[in-house]
Amino acid sequence: MPGHTENEITVRAPLDLVWDITNDLENWPQLFSEYASVEVLERRGDTTTFRLTMHPDDNGKVWSWVSERTPDERSRTVRARRVETGPFQHMDIHWEFSEVPGGTRMHWRQDFAMKPDAPVDDDWMTDNINRNSKIQMALIRDKIEQRDRERRAAAPATG
Repeated sequence: MPGHTENEITVRAPLDLVWDITNDLENWPQLFSEYASVEVLERRGDTTTFRLTMHPDDNGKVWSWVSERTPDERSRTVRARRVETGPFQHMDIHWEFSEVPGGTRMHWRQDFAMKPDAPVDDDWMTDNINRNSKIQMALIRDKIEQRDRERRAAAPATG
């Protein structure tokens, strides 16, 4: 059965700031703890094709793949998919951002299926993505909230 994950977190920061930071692909290695590098391969309209490379795993293996990503600022959504699927038959990602009391809700959905010869199955990958998404979302939340505090502290007082 194909894998499906949904994870969300509230970031105590304005929607525009959360949107801008999370959609700055070139800065993902500073935002996510798992990515060693991002290489933009092509920009076509609003769609970016890019290579993500992770830090070595516990066995020293470096995972890398090509994805394409299309943000829609008007609807505050992002659609992405792996182009080089690796062990996945497919990997489709949908991010949604919305204003909520106290900040911005960031919601990530991933739909995927592992190839029959992949080293792990759909259930294992679902658990892995759910675990890691929570870690990455909390890290991203903390970094954006810190940036927002610094931005507000540096802003001149009005009145």
